[in-house]
Amino acid sequence: MDTRDAKRVLETALICAQQPMPLREMRALFDGALGADTLRMLLDELLRDWSGRGVELVQLASGWRFQSRPEMRVYLDRLHPEKPPRYSRAVLETLAIIAYRQPVTRGDIEEIRGVTVSTQIVKQLEDRGWIDVIGYREAPGRPALYATTRQFLDDLGLKSLEQLPEMAPAPGGDSAAEAASRPARQASLLDEVDLFADEGAAHAAASSLPSVSPAPATPDRSAAGAGGTVA
Repeated sequence: MDTRDAKRVLETALICAQQPMPLREMRALFDGALGADTLRMLLDELLRDWSGRGVELVQLASGWRFQSRPEMRVYLDRLHPEKPPRYSRAVLETLAIIAYRQPVTRGDIEEIRGVTVSTQIVKQLEDRGWIDVIGYREAPGRPALYATTRQFLDDLGLKSLEQLPEMAPAPGGDSAAEAASRPARQASLLDEVDLFADEGAAHAAASSLPSVSPAPATPDRSAAGAGGTVA
């Protein structure tokens, strides 16, 4: 099979895929006959082919997918004007703290927020597939350590945690208390995200998710379980 035919096969598979497609699945399309370097070359060509259109090819945490561009959102929303229920402020603050300070325990989250984190809040995030237990801290009671998942990155249209928006400096100083409170304030970034009740909507998530500018990597983010890129 020549590269022109291979690109057509790859393009068709990506358009029809229900979930982001990793390179290993792309290689399975060709029974292993195409190497990773060739696949990446074809992906680069597809990126250029679809440049300037209403749909774009993007790389996410768990693979590649076609999705609508953010500027198409205003038009696509007219087809589905009903908005799903939004999560509570407490849920979003908890998610923001985990995203920016992972891995963290419930005790860490409670210390930052200043209030108790209910089991229901944690369960909501786990059920959505956005957080998971990645280990246990060597401390009395061995509390669970929470981190965000690849699903979290995929739903926000991100390739890695390094693309999370940079946290704004605390106004009027940078004391330890102010630094600790910054993750909670980042919940405002997540307030803008339309949360999908239907798990099957992940493939079209970009039509309802804002674009995010890449930010420099930080040690806190690189420690997370979902921070890797696609192999």
